[in-house]
Parts: sequence; C-alpha cells; structure tokens
Amino acid sequence: MNEAQDLDPRIRAVLTEHGRLSRDVATLASTDDLYQAGMTSHASVNVMLALEGEFDVEFPDAMLKRSVFDSIASIRAALLDLVRV
Repeated sequence: MNEAQDLDPRIRAVLTEHGRLSRDVATLASTDDLYQAGMTSHASVNVMLALEGEFDVEFPDAMLKRSVFDSIASIRAALLDLVRV
C-alpha cells in the first residue's frame, strides 16, 4: 500500500464520526461528492477539525474552501500537501 492509500481508512473513520453523511462512508468511492452524500457546511468544519487532530496538521486559510473537502480524494490530496511542507 502506498502513502496515499494509507490515508483513506483514517479519512473514512473521521468522516464516519464527524461527517453526518446520509450514506455509509464505506460505500463511497474516493471521488464521490461528500456534500451530495449529505455532508453540510457545518459538518465539514467538524471534519476539518477532526482531520487536524488525527493527522496533526493545520489547514491554512487558503485551503478552507468547499473544494478541499468535497471528496475523500480531495481531502487526501490536501493532507499530502500539508504533510510534505
């Protein structure tokens, strides 16, 4: 398993606990739209805070936009950018 794939189970666990999705996270493809799956903007803030705690990172203001949190793949890409810094 590569580094990117290692992140997905942890991202999915955060989404399960904080995303308030109307669909089971396990049934989502990594590119599925999380907002269409039921995540609200309020829940996305909770997801962001939980991701910061889980991965010991801080999302900079430039990353605080809907597109960063609209799929597992986009969250993964943002986290990979943050851990490389």
